[in-house]
Amino acid sequence: MAKSKKILTNMEYRSSHCLCLKLFTFVLFWCCLASLSLASIHSHRHSRHDELDKHPLSKINIYKTTLALRNSVSIKASPLILGFKGEDKAWVTVDLVNPDPSEDDWVAVFSPAKFNSSTCTPENDEIESPYLCTSPIKYKYANFSNSKYSKTGKNSFKFELINQRADFSFALFSGGLSNPKLVAVSNFISFANPKAPVYPRLAHGKLWNEMTVTWTSGYSIDEAVPFVEWGLKGETHMRSPAGTLTIEQNSLCGAPARTVGWHDPGFTHTSFLTNLWPNTVMGHILSSGSYIWSKTYSFKSSPYPGQDSLQRVIIFGDLGKGERDGSNEYSNKDPGALNTTDQLIKDLPNYDIVFHIGDLAYADGYIADWDQFTSQVEPIASAVPYMVASGNHERDWPDSGSFYTGTDSGGECGVIAETLYYVPAENRAKFWYSTDYGMFHFCIADSEHDWRAGTEQYKFIEHCLASVDRRKQPWLIFAAHRPLGYSSNNYFGQEGSFDEPMGRDDLQKLWQKYRVDIAFYGHVHNYERTCPIYQNTCVNSEESHYSGTMNGTIHVVAGGAGHHLGSFFKGIPDWSLYRDYDFGFVKLTAFNRSSLLFEYKKSRDGKVYDSFTINREYKDILACVHDSCGPTTLAS
Repeated sequence: MAKSKKILTNMEYRSSHCLCLKLFTFVLFWCCLASLSLASIHSHRHSRHDELDKHPLSKINIYKTTLALRNSVSIKASPLILGFKGEDKAWVTVDLVNPDPSEDDWVAVFSPAKFNSSTCTPENDEIESPYLCTSPIKYKYANFSNSKYSKTGKNSFKFELINQRADFSFALFSGGLSNPKLVAVSNFISFANPKAPVYPRLAHGKLWNEMTVTWTSGYSIDEAVPFVEWGLKGETHMRSPAGTLTIEQNSLCGAPARTVGWHDPGFTHTSFLTNLWPNTVMGHILSSGSYIWSKTYSFKSSPYPGQDSLQRVIIFGDLGKGERDGSNEYSNKDPGALNTTDQLIKDLPNYDIVFHIGDLAYADGYIADWDQFTSQVEPIASAVPYMVASGNHERDWPDSGSFYTGTDSGGECGVIAETLYYVPAENRAKFWYSTDYGMFHFCIADSEHDWRAGTEQYKFIEHCLASVDRRKQPWLIFAAHRPLGYSSNNYFGQEGSFDEPMGRDDLQKLWQKYRVDIAFYGHVHNYERTCPIYQNTCVNSEESHYSGTMNGTIHVVAGGAGHHLGSFFKGIPDWSLYRDYDFGFVKLTAFNRSSLLFEYKKSRDGKVYDSFTINREYKDILACVHDSCGPTTLAS
């Protein structure tokens, strides 16, 4: 038994042009072929409550760009070819000489490198096409890192680029963001293989011993066949085929996703590794018979549902993406994203699975951000299952089927997230699902679809909560993006409801009936923990150590992973035990079926700032509390 457990905890994989996975290691390969309601009002208010929610690229009035090329200006990028050794990211130097500098000059990164209006179609034949109709992927002001630029006209920039399946160019604009004038364009640069398979992300399949590997490449199925090669280290490897999906521009719901924010997302490949033991590699086989491989990665397969072993879970929401090159447009939007990412990378040996409960990349219709986000979290998502939930910034769009009719997704209406990230849902357009990890059972709800009594999702939630065997899986976790339970964030406090409107009206009876241990939420960008609570009343006076019958569910807001922070209501409700206005995440550790440790850690130092323990026996879960048990009889 000890031998098999050891095998199950050591997997690796690598990716290439043919998706291949090796058991306990995997590589991605390509094999080439030879031949208006309350909901809408609330959502709108959330969308505009803070200027920081505005996507930085949306501040560029790209359609107003005019041509003002000057031969006297020089802008040069080097090196010309990136990733000679298979790297999927690289640093580029951009040297700028401008005899007529100004304070509002800025340098933008474009991909593909040719970015004028000939690369896209006019929306209206009666309107003259603008010179530019595509947004850059990021930018810096020309005086960034050199305050003397406005006098000398000289600066040297460092940009970090990732492989996004196309070449790059750099452009100098004057006139600021509101009245851009294109002054000069650099030479083109490119990765050695722009189509290479990149950014693998693991996720649970629908079976306990099934892992999915999803990755991105520039290879269509007409060019190459994707597969994963995987197997135990030192043993014979096998290959599993991968399915391929892509996204058409017209499958998105609105601007900017369909217009200036469009960026070809390439091809998304997913392979299902079944009957795991663990370890994997990804690759592609070209029509010539040659292979293109990715890096090699390692991962640990999941324990059998109910298995009694040390199990550690990370939970957070609202991460977003950062820019390591200091591109200033993201400094206020997602200021904690890199600290949280780096802390989780540093702590990788100490946890087993991640739940990112909504608001993933905050791309908001600027599609290139998704590549940058998947690159950012790759060290995590390629090593442990990276399970996601749907948030307003992935899904919400008017007349698209979302419960909230705001515009927070920027026209993506769920299409990008549903394609790039696998979840074991019956229908990925309905982003609710259940999954197991040993002694944990997770019910992941989709707060962007109706959850109220009588709906399809409500029936799913009750079935998910009711179907778990608490003797084998004592730790029952509910999660959704919006706070359907309790939050003393400022705007909820001003309303007096302290939750998403209609949030807990129907669900609290299910949480109580099925004895949910902890309910997690994002959306609110801070951290807060409640007492065990039912119907606005604390049902347990303990704060840090719970034993025996708990009587209610603990509600936790963990939405402070990276996006700009949200303030608390001045008054502190009686049920709010701990609040923190800082970036951080939660870690759950199940030592066995009787002992659970909860820790809230700050991203800046990884230290624990709030914690509690639960110690109990199976009989404590069975014990009746208010509204948790059905009728009984004295009949023998």
